[in-house]
Amino acid sequence: MIDSRILTFITVAKTRNFTKAAEILNITQPGVYQQIQFLENYYETKFIEREGRLLKLTKEGEFFLQYAKEISNISSEMERGLRSGAPTIKRHNIAATLTIGGYVVPPILGEYKTDNPNISIDLHVDNTNIILKKLIDREVELALIEGPFDKTKFKYKKFKNDELVLAVSSKHEFANRKVVTINDVLKGNLLLREHGSGTREIFEGELITRGYSTETLSKCMSLGSINAIISLVESNIGYTIISKEAVKNEVEQGKISIVSIDNFCINREFNFVYLYDKEIDFINNFMDFCCKYE
Repeated sequence: MIDSRILTFITVAKTRNFTKAAEILNITQPGVYQQIQFLENYYETKFIEREGRLLKLTKEGEFFLQYAKEISNISSEMERGLRSGAPTIKRHNIAATLTIGGYVVPPILGEYKTDNPNISIDLHVDNTNIILKKLIDREVELALIEGPFDKTKFKYKKFKNDELVLAVSSKHEFANRKVVTINDVLKGNLLLREHGSGTREIFEGELITRGYSTETLSKCMSLGSINAIISLVESNIGYTIISKEAVKNEVEQGKISIVSIDNFCINREFNFVYLYDKEIDFINNFMDFCCKYE
């Protein structure tokens, strides 16, 4: 349980509107304003200012929001532990990008739970940009990502190597060829992950280094689900650039083939990314455990 004024501040920061915050919190608009004013008076600084019809956080407000969210998350974690009747269970929140979260980490989590029965882990799966924001907002303690990130802002450790490959249906004409050109790939029915995903950012970056414009991909179909992409590839609706890890089973079953692209190889890293040392013992322990499965 935390001070209600902190929860009010978080809601106002999210909605950027006193009226909407009041509706969500089921209190009056003057009540919301008074609680924000109390916090500003207590800390002797301005947290919120008006920008047209909307509210804007000051630099001090942004700073306070980071800690307010952390306080809220800690409070929620404590309540879950107490209400579950098992306060000895330590709960942690981690996040992973779609490839890692869907195809690499799940079996490791099962083994980790067996070896650490008093630790419970909640896994959040999303694209790279959203996960990094969750990390900054203290919503998760550790992230496993496949895309580029600002290495000056985060602490990180390499997890394992990965390769992006051209995956096609075993029925597609490319499956009968030992190698294709990147121009062949760009001219056909290329299916890609959505903007903001690590896989797409790395592929686009590689194209740019070779003199191609990202406009080249404007006609490609974008999907936010790896499973959907794999299903479409299996059905020979199109083909994709994807992590080798994600299509391992389909390749073994003969449903999908991996075809080499002439002079075009994309290797990347899966990385652990974290921001602060509050749970460094868990972070180090979990990273070491995962690295045994490289």
